[in-house]
Amino acid sequence: MRSLIAVSVMLSLSAAPAWSKTLAFAIANASDTFQSGLLKAVEDAAKQSGQTLTVSDAKADPAKQMEQIKAIIAAKPDAAILALIDSDMGAEVSKMATAANVPVVYVNNTPSNVEDLPPKETLVASQEQEAGTLQGKEVCRLMNGKGKAVILTGPLYHEAARTRTAVVEKIFSEAPCNGIEVVEHQSADWETDLADQQTEEWLKAGVQFDGVIANNDSMALGAIAALKRHNVDMKKVVVAGIDATADGKKAMMAGDLDVTVLQDAAGLGKASVEAAIKLASGETVAQRITVPFKLVTPANIDQFVAKTQ
Repeated sequence: MRSLIAVSVMLSLSAAPAWSKTLAFAIANASDTFQSGLLKAVEDAAKQSGQTLTVSDAKADPAKQMEQIKAIIAAKPDAAILALIDSDMGAEVSKMATAANVPVVYVNNTPSNVEDLPPKETLVASQEQEAGTLQGKEVCRLMNGKGKAVILTGPLYHEAARTRTAVVEKIFSEAPCNGIEVVEHQSADWETDLADQQTEEWLKAGVQFDGVIANNDSMALGAIAALKRHNVDMKKVVVAGIDATADGKKAMMAGDLDVTVLQDAAGLGKASVEAAIKLASGETVAQRITVPFKLVTPANIDQFVAKTQ
């Protein structure tokens, strides 16, 4: 069995069966709440299916991740699972992987070359248009199609952030939601602290808003923290996130978060490992494997309290 480089963390599986594959997982940032859930799901799925897994954490640094991916491909695992930081890395990564005959499963972030993936590559992801649609329409309903809103986005180079934001803005531009005006729009890089700081700036500047739409739960929680420091009545502002993380669901049950959308980290991780095993075994898989989003609100939160990320 081939072994991977020292920068990766080897998760040894004792007495691995003869058909066990060596899988490499390059994660964008294991400290991120959603990504940590994705990592656990990949680890669990690999262990349960008897695979050997190595993990490389880029800690949100695109240059570092590219070096890690180059090292992974050079080591020639049976298959690589890649959660890209920057979707524009896809074309270069696919070219390197094809040259080295290493099958690739992209997970969560859609690579820019998704329409031209080589035969031994696939994407396991949710449809980001669906997340933005579920979030935007529910916010519109709660705001009765009128008022002022601010949007906290993920990094602009991230396909999910761009798509979620664009879909919400489109919903707010059309009846019956076109009474909602987006008064501010700022990236907080998926981070709670940055979202807290940005919301604090808006509040200190006297920006008036009735809704906060965040591309993920972590940023929604940052906005909530700032709003509470300013003694804003949480019943008078709609706060929306995406991911349905454990902390996000706690905030919803506490009455602070009004909307979130489950991005199924467990489903994404399991499907990624399954696809990687099939590709490593010479099987053909679909070019895109979709894991659906689900709207989570105070009305149905009880259905999701066991689904922690």
